[in-house]
Amino acid sequence: MALRRIFILLLLCWSSLVVADERLAAGNQALLNQIEVIHLADASSEFDHYRQQLAAALPLPPEKLYPIAEAAAKFWQRQGIPTGNFSSELKDPFAAVIASEPHVPDYLMLSNRVRYLLWLAGHESWSPLAVEGWLRLGDSHRAIPEIRARLQALGDYPQGDTSEQYFDETLKEALIKFQTRHGLKPDAIIGPATLGWLNRTPRARAQLLAFNFIDRAKYLAGIGERYLLINIPAYEMWLVDDNRVALKSKVIVGKPYRPTPIISGEIKNLVLNPSWRVPRRLLTHDLLPKVREDGSYISSRNFEVFNYQGERVIKSDDEWRDIAKGKFPYRLVQKPGVGNTLGRYKFFFPNEYSVYLHDTSDKALFQRSDRALSSGCIRVEKVEQLANWMASNLVRDKQTWVRMQIERDKTQWFAFDAGLPIHLVYWTSWLDGDNVAQFRDDIYKKNQNISLSLQAAK
Repeated sequence: MALRRIFILLLLCWSSLVVADERLAAGNQALLNQIEVIHLADASSEFDHYRQQLAAALPLPPEKLYPIAEAAAKFWQRQGIPTGNFSSELKDPFAAVIASEPHVPDYLMLSNRVRYLLWLAGHESWSPLAVEGWLRLGDSHRAIPEIRARLQALGDYPQGDTSEQYFDETLKEALIKFQTRHGLKPDAIIGPATLGWLNRTPRARAQLLAFNFIDRAKYLAGIGERYLLINIPAYEMWLVDDNRVALKSKVIVGKPYRPTPIISGEIKNLVLNPSWRVPRRLLTHDLLPKVREDGSYISSRNFEVFNYQGERVIKSDDEWRDIAKGKFPYRLVQKPGVGNTLGRYKFFFPNEYSVYLHDTSDKALFQRSDRALSSGCIRVEKVEQLANWMASNLVRDKQTWVRMQIERDKTQWFAFDAGLPIHLVYWTSWLDGDNVAQFRDDIYKKNQNISLSLQAAK
């Protein structure tokens, strides 16, 4: 019996050692995954050194593992991103590593995706593909097998043989899926834009995901429970109420040479049937060239002209055409009504850039995949739904709101009981609700030095 007890005790000790070794190995792997995410966005020598240590063949012992986990926890805390309650006093190295990770819902899936992309970068060649012209359904080309292979590696093409050079329906469906999650026109045509994203290396993708994850997690950590958020390169608006999405809409943002600013503010009122006072820059560069061609542009577009003393000025179409050829000492105001550039609604929030949200008379533009088309302000596709939500939840004078719904030519301002926080952000990559990696074009060229941007924010 004594020998049996000794055997059982030895077996239990051995099992405990095996479990401890497994926990230590799992802690090393989880910490390596975490350090990889950090290092992609912050290529400092400190985290590069940690990455090399953890990538070695043997697991690091606890006395070397814990300081790295503590450095990772401090990194997230410097970014304002919540973590677990890391402590070097924790006896379980795996639990200590998990406690150092960011407490963000999509962190684990993001970490796994980054890990896969880095594996892909180390095992697959990703030389730039060159295709002359455009490839469509029914075409044949020597680059198509490699295109299939890349789509398969990125999860857009089904598993199976990729050697076929003929552009078939399977490739078409995979391309539509690929184009959709890259914000491209889903036409299944391989042109310069689609080819550019096919040439984006797995490591570059991993870096975009890591940097944008940190930027997004940092921002959302202190954003509140009710807000309006517009992701500029995604051309998308989210209305969040009580931490739930109440409305999602396409938007149009500023052109690359007239960018929408990255700012936060508070929407404090809503304007029904707004007039449009044309900014001087738009008047000079956009409207006056049209007036020089056709003096009736002013009257046909329902503009009124005022001098700088606020007095209305009336002239013939020919006179306006001639005046527009020289210095134009007037300002233009478009009256409310059908055809007004701002449409039926305007949402104002104080800011130094004079940008705001509004309706538009040109609804067809929302069907475009590239919607950097405005002069800086944001046009909202589901603008009526947004206005009605504000009327129900924020507008003080609801009786006047109801009465004014049949009015189209009279401007009415509506004050709010409480302001609605608004955030204009710039995130070019993220995991969506189905944990699918989404990428968007860097329309304002802000991701060119993403590592430097993060280090500057410390």
